[in-house]
Amino acid sequence: MGNSNQLPIVSHSPTAPSRGVMIASYLLMAGTLLLVMWQKLLPGLLCACLGFLLTRAIAALLARIDRRPPGPAPDRWAQVTAATLVVIAPLLWIALALTHSRGYLTDIPHQYKELLNYLAHTVLELQQKLPQELGNLLPQGAAEIQQAIATNLATKAGALAMAGKAWLGGLLHAYVGLLIGALAAVRPRIVPRAPLTQALQHRVMLMGEAFRQIVAAQFWIALFNTSLTAGFLLLVLPLFDMALPYTPALIMLTFIAGLIPIVGNLFCNVVLTIVGLSVSPTAAAVCLGFLILIHKAEYVINAKVVGQRTHMAVWELLTVMFIAESVFGPAGLVAAPLFYAYLKKELEAAKMV
Repeated sequence: MGNSNQLPIVSHSPTAPSRGVMIASYLLMAGTLLLVMWQKLLPGLLCACLGFLLTRAIAALLARIDRRPPGPAPDRWAQVTAATLVVIAPLLWIALALTHSRGYLTDIPHQYKELLNYLAHTVLELQQKLPQELGNLLPQGAAEIQQAIATNLATKAGALAMAGKAWLGGLLHAYVGLLIGALAAVRPRIVPRAPLTQALQHRVMLMGEAFRQIVAAQFWIALFNTSLTAGFLLLVLPLFDMALPYTPALIMLTFIAGLIPIVGNLFCNVVLTIVGLSVSPTAAAVCLGFLILIHKAEYVINAKVVGQRTHMAVWELLTVMFIAESVFGPAGLVAAPLFYAYLKKELEAAKMV
């Protein structure tokens, strides 16, 4: 009789989602990633992941050094402070850069005129060294050369404006992604009850874990590239009397840009080659040859280091990188390690590989 009045025990343990819910979560995740690539939102996605990880890491560091007595929400101040730092830091950096570059921007017309004069002088020298048949094909006189160069630059103004608009849009997407990631890192942690929400949360968690492993691997790749570049700039070039100016800044730039897969290395290639050209054409050619070797080797290095951390074979990642580059261009090359690492984690979680 005593047991007849007891209420039934209700289990609150999470149940495995149904097959339909799992398929829906996979389709939503795959559709989102394809939309990111199609609409060129990859900078936003990467910065969202980066903002999330940075906010969590800074918040954990602040909470560890906090010596105040624990309160009802001991880590909340650390989370808010970390999110504020992550969101404000890029704005402060841009404001500082604009402040220091104001004089450069106001001096652009004068620099443009000097550039035209330099190019005209170079073309005149080239005309004197070429055979007469080829020299007659070049413009005659500095004024005519300047006019031809200015006309050509004017015709490219539309393309340059579109490129600038694309870069500005990419930077805006990156900052919005950083903001989203920082806010997501400090949101209240509520256990989802809906099965589709639980499944999507698991998908996002696996993506975040893949991104964390890729970032850790890219750090070692950047360190390796920086070591080779430092040896090249500090030891090899001075032996042949071709030392480059601003060597410490170039080494630091190599490490910072090297944290960005593939694209960062291409950016360093351009900067170092231009600086080498200021020394001599031979130095520029040597720099370009050295950096091309590093760029080609980075395919194998990237696949090797990332593969060790994400349990992917080198041939797998190289294949995915080549295919993604052929389909999506440079963005596919950057996204390939992350997306394939996430795919591998999904397959391992489903015990299919």
